[in-house]
Amino acid sequence: MDRGSSPKHEGYLLAKERFFAIMEIPADDRLFDQIARLGFSSAIEETVIDLVTDVSERGVVASKSAMKSHMDRGGIVLHEIYSKKESTVMDPDRFFDLQGARTRIRNQGKALQDKGVPAEITEVAIRLAQSLVRPNLTFNQRETEARRELARDSVKPVFFKIKKGEMIVREGERIGPEHILKLETETKSSRPMDLIGRIPAMAILIGVLFASIYFVGLMRTKSTADLLFNASLFLSLFLVTWAYNFVAGEIERGFPYLSSTALLFGMPVALGAMLISIFQGVGAAASFSLIIAVFASLAAGARVELFIYFFVSSLIAAYGVRNCTERVVLIKAGLMTGLINLVLSLAVQMIYGRLYTLEAVVASLAGFLGGLLAGIVATGVLPLVEIVFGFTTNIKLLELGNMDQPLLKELMVQAPGTYHHSVVISNMVEATAKAVHANPLLAKVSAYYHDIGKMKKPLYFIENQPGAENKHEKLAPSMSSLILISHVKDAVELAREQKLGRDIIDIIQQHHGTSLISYFYHKAQERQLSKSGKVTEIKEEDFRYPGPKPQTKEAGLVMLADMVEAASRSLVDPTPARIQGMVQKIINKVFSDGQLDECELTLKDLHEIAKGFNKTLSGIFHHRIEYPETVPGQAKKVKNGSSDHVPAEDSGARKPDDKTEVEESLRRLGLS
Repeated sequence: MDRGSSPKHEGYLLAKERFFAIMEIPADDRLFDQIARLGFSSAIEETVIDLVTDVSERGVVASKSAMKSHMDRGGIVLHEIYSKKESTVMDPDRFFDLQGARTRIRNQGKALQDKGVPAEITEVAIRLAQSLVRPNLTFNQRETEARRELARDSVKPVFFKIKKGEMIVREGERIGPEHILKLETETKSSRPMDLIGRIPAMAILIGVLFASIYFVGLMRTKSTADLLFNASLFLSLFLVTWAYNFVAGEIERGFPYLSSTALLFGMPVALGAMLISIFQGVGAAASFSLIIAVFASLAAGARVELFIYFFVSSLIAAYGVRNCTERVVLIKAGLMTGLINLVLSLAVQMIYGRLYTLEAVVASLAGFLGGLLAGIVATGVLPLVEIVFGFTTNIKLLELGNMDQPLLKELMVQAPGTYHHSVVISNMVEATAKAVHANPLLAKVSAYYHDIGKMKKPLYFIENQPGAENKHEKLAPSMSSLILISHVKDAVELAREQKLGRDIIDIIQQHHGTSLISYFYHKAQERQLSKSGKVTEIKEEDFRYPGPKPQTKEAGLVMLADMVEAASRSLVDPTPARIQGMVQKIINKVFSDGQLDECELTLKDLHEIAKGFNKTLSGIFHHRIEYPETVPGQAKKVKNGSSDHVPAEDSGARKPDDKTEVEESLRRLGLS
């Protein structure tokens, strides 16, 4: 074949296939074309032999870290298969790994080029030599174990009896093998005590971290369930990190080319931040992320880069599920966390100069899978946590807010007036919750269920008595108040049976607070006065709801909406001005009674609530035009219900009152 020719006939293709088969390297068309153009020069062959021989004589291993893990104080015994010669090597750094061998070939090739070897020869020789280089040193596990066992069997046991208080080695004394053996034995015997001693130290460290974060207000829990969940989650993740670290080490022993350090990037630490963010918010999740990142990095060998990696990864995961309303959001957040992990792991490898190594590939892949795994596990764990700890997520709220829920359907059939009342309240609180930084979804769904206890005695509540006899007229005021109070207890029991969640149950229990049932209280006073001429025997607490008072903004919203909506039904002429006055009066009355003392609603919030209620109720009670009946033989006065030409006085519209006087007004609520 002439130099420079590049035929593509069948013989050429067959020769190329045979060439790479003999060389046992991947086919490379460009490389073969270059060799062919050079006429399969003997200079290429000689250069390749020199380059490969240079690194092979030094020795090539698959992984230096794996080799060092098998090395003991006696060094490494090199056994040559063909010559049967053996030698001991004390310095493992003299060997090349694959990456180091290829770098050495590149450098040596450049050196040959500087000595006058043509560039086209060295370029082809370098590429071919880098493809041909293979590890020529492998760990012989079977022979190593056999020699260790033989060495153990050949050594007779030697016992040294050390008395209590005996000096093992004196100051200035030369240390010999006997001293070393005694010291090593003493160290081994003290390790269990060291481990026991570390437990209190770690407990103190954990306690200090938790206390610090708690006292700055970042992770204060609202209930025992929150505290129990946080502790359980932390303990679980702490055990997972230790177990993962152990498994990573075992994987490296079985597969030396997989670095345990790289595998540590796959720890699903972000799972904890996701769950805390869903149940307690991003702020609590950030605090939890700091704690778990500290201990995960300690479990991984106290590496600063891993602490930063775990902390940032957890923050990203917590932020990704901050407004989780669908389970698919968890998968998306896991995918996003995985991508961030991939970038972070590559950044760490770049810092240590390992970007173009197998370790970087393993670390980035492990980081991506770790983030994705956190999202998948969170999706599966979420329902279990909701059931065990009674938490209510936005996902569950959306499910409970479906009007096809059996409990809501039963409410619609058993107590239609209460059902309509609940729907109106849900609209009122949903429109207002966002303005006061409350959870609109929680407030809305809680409003749907707040009066489900009325299903047991629906006809004893006025909204379910359209045109019927009022059953309370035949009852004593005290009995009527007991019936009204019992609907809260019945609702709580029913909500627990249906597993509506702790947040909804709390709002049901608190939506009346400790407010006074004033109608029956005054009626009881009047009846007592007519009998005995005095009212001292009537106890006000007998006519108050047992409480507790609203503890959250959502509970306060439902309480106010419940009272305002009920009072709006008694308005004879619900003009905007009268609605506004009624809203002000109810809110002021609730505020003055101290029912809002334990929730987080401010005066500014009450102002926004009044504005929202005014807007919603004005829309519900808006005036409609009167449609005149059609007299036979006459044209219709109004076509298609149009009010374009109907005078205001004929439409039934009334001018609002100039001013509504409100007793006990703290301020003009709801005015812009």
